[in-house]
Amino acid sequence: MIAERNRRSSTEIAAALERAGYSTVEVKTGAEALELARSEDVELLVLEVTLPDMTGFEVCRQIRGDGDEVPIFFVSGTRTDSHDRVAGLLLGADDYMSKPLDPNELVARAHRHVRRRGEASRPPAAAGPTITPREEEVLSFLARGHTPKVIAYELSISAKTVGTHIQNLFGKLGVHSRAELVARAYLLGLVERKAAA
Repeated sequence: MIAERNRRSSTEIAAALERAGYSTVEVKTGAEALELARSEDVELLVLEVTLPDMTGFEVCRQIRGDGDEVPIFFVSGTRTDSHDRVAGLLLGADDYMSKPLDPNELVARAHRHVRRRGEASRPPAAAGPTITPREEEVLSFLARGHTPKVIAYELSISAKTVGTHIQNLFGKLGVHSRAELVARAYLLGLVERKAAA
């Protein structure tokens, strides 16, 4: 859920999260955010600090007072001083980001908090995805910071073939960008040994 009074900002945040696979609901007031958080199963709340009817701080306080552990991200283009960020975190927010937001950073942070919250209620994960030896090589080069063009040269294959392997890896690891792919590969232990070599 996104509680943001600025329509353009709300739309940009929603678009970034939707590209990453999240369903979004946009509201403009603190009252709407509280009502939705109390009646729906919300995975993440992106909360503008300055809402028209109450501050995001008050919304956060009430949600935490209800015992809800939904990940809460404060966002603001005006309340960006250190004391604002500290206050937000002390109230129970999980993150505090300044506008303009970097969409990739927002999604990366969202994934981290949503995944951590869900891990407690999920059964242990099954073994990691099965990847081919060639995909393993491509992943290893990506983890070392090589571009697809360099990988193609090193493996004596076309850049198009490298792109196909990367797209296959996106699907197998459930990610949408090379940065996410490398991070997920490290988390699953798919590249640690090779990348360090």
